[in-house]
Amino acid sequence: MTTPNLTLSLPDEIFHHLTRMAELTHQTIESLAVQSIKTNLPPTVENAPLEMQSSLQTMQTLAIEELLKIARRQVPVPQQQRHLALLERNQETESMSLGERQELRELGQAADQLMLKKAYAWAILRWRGYRIPALDELPLE
Repeated sequence: MTTPNLTLSLPDEIFHHLTRMAELTHQTIESLAVQSIKTNLPPTVENAPLEMQSSLQTMQTLAIEELLKIARRQVPVPQQQRHLALLERNQETESMSLGERQELRELGQAADQLMLKKAYAWAILRWRGYRIPALDELPLE
């Protein structure tokens, strides 16, 4: 397998910083540059559930304001409460109806999908240079 080549023009400050880091870490400039690019790109969507890949891909084209809306989204409180009630009931007893079990699965899946979208929105924001707030700076809504 061949490795494609890419020629980049870097500002002096970045080139010197990259050179210093390569020397300090005993790596080549090329391997350090590849590592930097690889770790800073948003994750690929191929590992996400198939039904979510398209919406995650679309998120890459959204404006920062739209990404922030997604990143700050919360599961509605009544939905959270219902999910918790069903989880507790599921642990306490085996007498859940099929409908309740299905609802529990759907609520869990919806929460998981929201968390994945939020994480992906933050990854894109970080990639675009947006400062990710500390956990205690996030709204508690």
